[in-house]
Amino acid sequence: MHVGAPKTGTTYLQDRLGRNAKSLARHGVHIPSRGPMERPGMFHFRAALDLLGQDWGGPRGHAEGAWDAMVRRVRRQSGTVIISHEILAPAPPEQVARLKRDLADSELHIVYSARDLARQIPAGWQESIKQGRRWRYRRYLATVRDGRPWFARAFDLPAVLTQWGAGLPPDRVHVVTVPHPDAVQADPDLLWHRFCTAFGIDPAWAPEDSDRVNASLGVAETQVLRQLNTRIGRATRRNPGYDALILGMLATDTLGGSSSPILLPPELLPWATERGETWVEWLEQSGVHVVGDLAELLPRPIPDDVPFRHPDRVRSRPQLRAALEALAAMTQEAASRPDPRATLRGRLRRARSAYKRPSRR
Repeated sequence: MHVGAPKTGTTYLQDRLGRNAKSLARHGVHIPSRGPMERPGMFHFRAALDLLGQDWGGPRGHAEGAWDAMVRRVRRQSGTVIISHEILAPAPPEQVARLKRDLADSELHIVYSARDLARQIPAGWQESIKQGRRWRYRRYLATVRDGRPWFARAFDLPAVLTQWGAGLPPDRVHVVTVPHPDAVQADPDLLWHRFCTAFGIDPAWAPEDSDRVNASLGVAETQVLRQLNTRIGRATRRNPGYDALILGMLATDTLGGSSSPILLPPELLPWATERGETWVEWLEQSGVHVVGDLAELLPRPIPDDVPFRHPDRVRSRPQLRAALEALAAMTQEAASRPDPRATLRGRLRRARSAYKRPSRR
């Protein structure tokens, strides 16, 4: 069970596992899917939603029965089965207990990926905005320090591992630390190789790479999306089409992170460092299997040449530039779609033609 955390390379990991499912299966490593018409990642997402008793990210009832279907597929396999989705990280005790009961015939291992809070907290805010939230950065930071929002609970390493690791030997709990950018630049496959170590698989078993990433946005782009969310209704933001347009076309394909990066405010760096030191001490005493370097859970000082730009006080010019890019992308997308009136006229013509055509006896 890979249970998160969010914003730790999970999008890339899940896509690469899905792309190489057949190759991995030949080596006794199985990535359950529901059939050729549904990507494994979507099946795992729906199974996680069903286990948690939630229903979002699709039409009403789209996750119903997915967890039981997942359990049946696990029970049919021999070897290693990998289930992965980051929304499982802060699962309540009753859902964790149910999972352990349902998979009691298997040797359960928990994998959790983590990075320092100076990188994790800003990433959580922009991700929440991409998913339709409207809160300002200042309010988000205040709630994170109180441990209230979903992201804060998903990032709380000791709490997550205490919950998921209850009743398991420490050597069945695996923590993957996310390397700093300079280490990734030197070895782009470093995080993937660490995941493979935690899962007990050979990287050569999954030769096809993935180009899927959860793109990071800058302060201006995130502010434009936040203000867009304030102007559209809740029903629209919960519509499955919202994800395709905002998470997919705008956030990933169009806006990118061309403006200043979202950073943790300097005054919160001591708090984030103290939390990181607590995590390291907890891990050292827990005896769980760590893949990576514990020092990567400690925030690095912000370089002098990277000034902090508060996302709640972005100048109008970079916002205008991002808004125009979004408007252009939306216009092109609308123009590329078939005219619904033409489609309707075509259906009417075919219906009239069928009605007038004499029947054959």
